[in-house]
Amino acid sequence: MRRSEAGGAADTAAAVDAGYVTAEAALALPVLTFFALALLWGVMASAAQIQCVDAARAGARAAARSDPPSAAVAAARSAAPRGARISLAREGDLVRVRVRAEADGPGPLTVPLSGEAVALAEDTVG
Repeated sequence: MRRSEAGGAADTAAAVDAGYVTAEAALALPVLTFFALALLWGVMASAAQIQCVDAARAGARAAARSDPPSAAVAAARSAAPRGARISLAREGDLVRVRVRAEADGPGPLTVPLSGEAVALAEDTVG
């Protein structure tokens, strides 16, 4: 009979432990989901930042080639993230293009993004 008594105690302990595993999993899954979503949002915000820098470069190149300002802004807009604001300025021999955008986050959270590029105007070279 000792075997049945020992087996009964082991079965009871296993049943109690099984309940803890379920509770731990119920707490861990939402936390892991939150971190996965935060990581995904961070990657998307980083990609939008890279787009801002690339758009500023494209606009500065176009403006440096003496393209009309509207063409330079269009070049920047084609590479910029959606909803970006683009400014173009001529400062002496230099052309400066700034691209500003916001990465939407969860709820009201947003992160400001920007990129800036400066190029020497080709009409001043040589």
